[in-house]
Amino acid sequence: MTTTASSLRGLCGGAVHLPGDPGYDTARVPWNVAVDQRPAAVAYPADVVEVVEVVRAAAAAGLRVAPQGTGHNAGPLGPLDDVVLLRTSAMTGVAVDPGRRIARAEAGALWVDVVEQAATHGLAALHGSAPDVGVVGYSLGGGLGWYSRSLGLQANRITAVELVTAAGERVRADAGHEPELFWALRGGGGNFGVVTAIEFELFPIERAYAGLLVWDWTHAERVLPAWVSWAADAPDEITTALRLVQLPSLVPGRQLIVIDGATLGDPGVLAPLRALGPSLDTFATVPAEQLIRLHMDPEGPTAGVSRSAVLGPLPPAALDALLAVAGPGSGSPLMVTAELRQLGGALHRPAAGAGALACVEGDFLLFSGGPTGLDEAARVVDAMRPWAEDRAYLNLTETAIDTALAFDAATWARLRAVRAAVDPGGLIVANHVI
Repeated sequence: MTTTASSLRGLCGGAVHLPGDPGYDTARVPWNVAVDQRPAAVAYPADVVEVVEVVRAAAAAGLRVAPQGTGHNAGPLGPLDDVVLLRTSAMTGVAVDPGRRIARAEAGALWVDVVEQAATHGLAALHGSAPDVGVVGYSLGGGLGWYSRSLGLQANRITAVELVTAAGERVRADAGHEPELFWALRGGGGNFGVVTAIEFELFPIERAYAGLLVWDWTHAERVLPAWVSWAADAPDEITTALRLVQLPSLVPGRQLIVIDGATLGDPGVLAPLRALGPSLDTFATVPAEQLIRLHMDPEGPTAGVSRSAVLGPLPPAALDALLAVAGPGSGSPLMVTAELRQLGGALHRPAAGAGALACVEGDFLLFSGGPTGLDEAARVVDAMRPWAEDRAYLNLTETAIDTALAFDAATWARLRAVRAAVDPGGLIVANHVI
C-alpha cells in the first residue's frame, strides 16, 4: 500500500509518514508500546481542516482511516495494511465555560488538561483513573471514573460532538441536530467518523473524600470478602476499586491488597473497611483534581497487556477462585495485578436521554494485566468465568472481541443502522468495530 499512500504526501504540512520514511517508526507507536502498529501511513493533522483533507485523500486512494488519540486501547485494531492512522495528538485545545458548566475538548486533549482547567473554576469532570488517557476515546466508549456510581457514565454527559464523516463532511451532532448519530456516538465508540471535538457537562465539585487503604496481601482472605460484602450495600455516593497488586513501582518488594476510592457523601461509610486495620490509610478531604492520579496508573508510553470481564454477584467460591489464581500462594508472577471495580448505583439506572450505552450491568468489573504476561492476565479472567456476565465493557477490553457483546440486541441493531447510514463503505476503522 506504500505506493497508494504516497498520494497523501504533502498533507498536514508534511506531517505524513509512510513506511521507510525516517519518522515512520516513531509515528506509528501508540501509548501502549506492546502493540506493533504498521499502517499504510500515519498522518498528524493540526486542525479539523487537515482532518477533512486526510479523510478525503484516503478515500480517493482506496484506503481506510483509523482515528487515534493516545493509543491506550490500540490492540483490537488489528492489521492496518490498508489504513491511514490519523493521530490527533496535535489537536489539544481545551476550553471551559464555567457559567454553563460545559467543557470543550479537541480530539487529542488528555484528561489531566481538562481536570486542571476545570478545577480553577471549582468544577470537575467525570474523568477516569489515568491523567494521560484521551478525553474523546474514553468518553465515546462509556467512561467509568470515581463519580460513576453517583453521576453515571461520562458518555451520557456529552452534550455535543464535532466530527468529520466518511464522506469528508464536517458535522455537529447534539440533541437537536443529527439525533441518531448523537445517540450512537455516546457509547458506540469511534465507528461513526473522525471526532474532532466534544462538549460535555462539568459538575460543581471542588473537594472529595478520597484515598487508599492498604494491607499486605497476606490479609487478602479477610479483606476481599469484607469489601465485596460492604460494596453490595454501599451508598451511591462512593465508588471504590480493590486490587491485588504486584507492581514494584508502587511499593518495591511488596505484594499488596489495596482499596482506593472517593465519596461525595459521608466519610463514615468507610468505617467497616477501616475496622479491618489497614497498614496505610490515606483517605482525607482533598481537592477534586487530585483524583486524576489517585489510582496511580502508569503515565507516559508503556507496554501493557490485559483481560477484563463484567462480573455478577461474587459468592465465597468466586472469591476463593480469585485468590487461588491471583492471591498469596497462587504463583502469579510479579508485575501482574488483578482488580475489581465496584459497579452499581447510577451505573445501573439508564440516564434520561442516554446514548447507546445507557448503563453498565453487573456488580463488578474485573481487570487483570501488567506490562507483560498476557497468559497470566487471561488466567485470572478465565478463573472467574463462572461468575461473568455475557457482556463486555469495551473501554477496558484491550483485545479483539465480538463488539455486540457490549450491547443488547435492540441497541446493537440500531448502532449497525447508524453505522450503515453514515459510513456505508466502512472507511472508518475503530478498535471495536460495529
